[in-house]
Amino acid sequence: MTASSGLNRDASKTAVLRVDGAVPSPRAGQLDPSRSRRLRRRRLKIAAVLVCAVLLLVAAFVILRSNSAHADSEFVYATVQRSDLAITVTERGTIESQNNVDILCEVEDVPGDGINGTPILWIVDNGISVKKGDLLVELDAAPHQERLDSQVLSTELARSIAIQARVNYENRKSRNETSEAKARLDVELADLALRQYEDEHGGTYQIELQNIELSIQEQEAQKAIDDRNLVGMEYLFELGYKSSGDLAQARLNALRAKSGLKRQNARRRELTVYDYRKKRLVLEGAVETARRSLEQVVVENAALLEQAEAWKESSELSLKREEERLSRYREQLGKCKIYSPQNGMVAYYVEGGRRGGQSTLIKAGTAVRERQPLMSIPDLSRMRVKTAVHESVVDRVRPGLEATIRLDAFPDRIYQGTVESVAVLPDPGNWLSSDTKVYETIVTIDQEVEQLKPGMTAVVEIHMNYLANVLCIPVQAIVQRRDASWCYVAERGQLRRQDVVLGQTNDKFVEIREGLKEGDQLVLNPSAVVEEGPEQQQAISPEAKNADAETMEITRQDGDSAQSAR
Repeated sequence: MTASSGLNRDASKTAVLRVDGAVPSPRAGQLDPSRSRRLRRRRLKIAAVLVCAVLLLVAAFVILRSNSAHADSEFVYATVQRSDLAITVTERGTIESQNNVDILCEVEDVPGDGINGTPILWIVDNGISVKKGDLLVELDAAPHQERLDSQVLSTELARSIAIQARVNYENRKSRNETSEAKARLDVELADLALRQYEDEHGGTYQIELQNIELSIQEQEAQKAIDDRNLVGMEYLFELGYKSSGDLAQARLNALRAKSGLKRQNARRRELTVYDYRKKRLVLEGAVETARRSLEQVVVENAALLEQAEAWKESSELSLKREEERLSRYREQLGKCKIYSPQNGMVAYYVEGGRRGGQSTLIKAGTAVRERQPLMSIPDLSRMRVKTAVHESVVDRVRPGLEATIRLDAFPDRIYQGTVESVAVLPDPGNWLSSDTKVYETIVTIDQEVEQLKPGMTAVVEIHMNYLANVLCIPVQAIVQRRDASWCYVAERGQLRRQDVVLGQTNDKFVEIREGLKEGDQLVLNPSAVVEEGPEQQQAISPEAKNADAETMEITRQDGDSAQSAR
């Protein structure tokens, strides 16, 4: 409007000049100089107006473009390109020794000494380096030495009793064998006497019976002789050849023979009817008695042997207990001096947790109890890092993965490590919110180290995967809401929202599986884009809905600064 109005004003002025005749009419074929100057000035004014109009049109176009989107100066762009992507997770942790040996007090309290525990006589200074075999702690050994001396006497007494019991046991076995052999011999002799008496072919009974039969036969023969002599003597007496004395002697001899025959018959009856039965009963009783005596001897011998064996075993067990106690007391005396089990650094153990912030200090003169921690000896040549990984990536962190370790104390050093273990359960002492779970992870430093101290802060970068020649973009270019992931693409001077399907990610870049192509221009600061209303947002693609939840969680954390503004 300004350019056209100026143009009309110039035209009206020109017309007025012409009507008034202020400019003299030139002659035919000639140009008035004043008129020529006016025409030049008019042309210059027209050209200036045209230039102003063009400038106004350009300014209007810029203003209109700035109203359709934010000014280009507010955006930072990046180009989508293919590259190799190292999938890592970076966490902070603390340095500790791979081989950390705890030094405990292994000396028990001696009862009755009036001291609760064992006093420390000398202890090595805290924080100094020691070598294997160096003396660390010396405890008071006097009560233990006295107890050991008393136990030596008790052990020797128990050994003496054990020797007596062992000798008694051996003697009892010998006596048992002798008495049992004698009892068995008595049984055999009794049985043999019975068989000897009853033997039909030459036993004692048969011999006695045959002797009696022989005596009977002799008596019968003698009786027959004496009877014939008596008859002859009577005949001769009647004839007067023999005297009455001879007749009386003959009658006496015949009477003796008859009486002897009767005695032998009575003896045979006594032998066969009474003596045989009596003798047989006596011999059989002797056999049974000998057998019962043998059984009794066997039982008594077994009981006596068991008693001797029990005494021997109890005395040996008592001796064994005394010897074990003696050995334990000697070990306790030896444990009063504690030596370093390995090379390392001395770190006193401080027992906290008491009310008022009090703690038990390890120092000379302090009485320590059995199993009480005194110090630890970490091996400073072999160290590891204790860290924790987020639950979103814990399933991809496994033992054996390589890692890179950097220390805040030595930023110029880089150490190579290996994942040693990943906890199965989340850390119960996690200081993060209850909705976030982390899992304790141990990463060992592969090489020997120097000048590293336990407790130093380290940054661990665990290498989980390596993707070659993939589309990847910076994580700050991604916007995520619920299950949707998108970015803003610059195209022909306009910004376009583009849904994407994410792949694996690290702390800086994320893999793009669908939605973008190589060469696309992305906005790295999507928070500068005017937030779209629900009616302007595009529908979420199925691929975005199925995006990896773990990857979106990592990207959400890494792109927190971009999302907080939105």
